Amino acid sequence: MIDPGSMAKEAGFKWPVVLTAGAWGDCVAWTDDDSQQQKIHQDQPGRLWDVLYMASFAVRTNKSSGDRILFELHRVPKDGRSMDAELTTLKLIVGPGDSSEAVITILLPHED
Repeated sequence: MIDPGSMAKEAGFKWPVVLTAGAWGDCVAWTDDDSQQQKIHQDQPGRLWDVLYMASFAVRTNKSSGDRILFELHRVPKDGRSMDAELTTLKLIVGPGDSSEAVITILLPHED
C-alpha cells in the first residue's frame, strides 16, 4: 500500500500533496501486468517517488513567485509497448483545500 502523504513528507513537502486522476494515470499507475506486458519492471511507489521528488526539486529551485510551476520528469509511458522513459511535463499548483488549508495539487499541464 502506498502512503502518498508519508512519501510527500520524505520528498520535502510540508503541505498535503494530491495528484489528479490524469496525472496519476499518466505518471504513477502501474501494475505487475504492465511490467510483464511492456517487459520493463516499474512499480507505483517508485513512479510516485519520481513525481514527488521532481515536484519538490522544482519548488526548491523555482525563482519566480506565483502559485503554479511546470516541471518535467522522465517516465515510461503506460502504453503496452514502451520500454524507454520519455520526458513529460506536469504542473504543480498551490491553492486552498476543502477547508481553506494550503494544498499542493500535481496535474497534467492542460488540467485546471
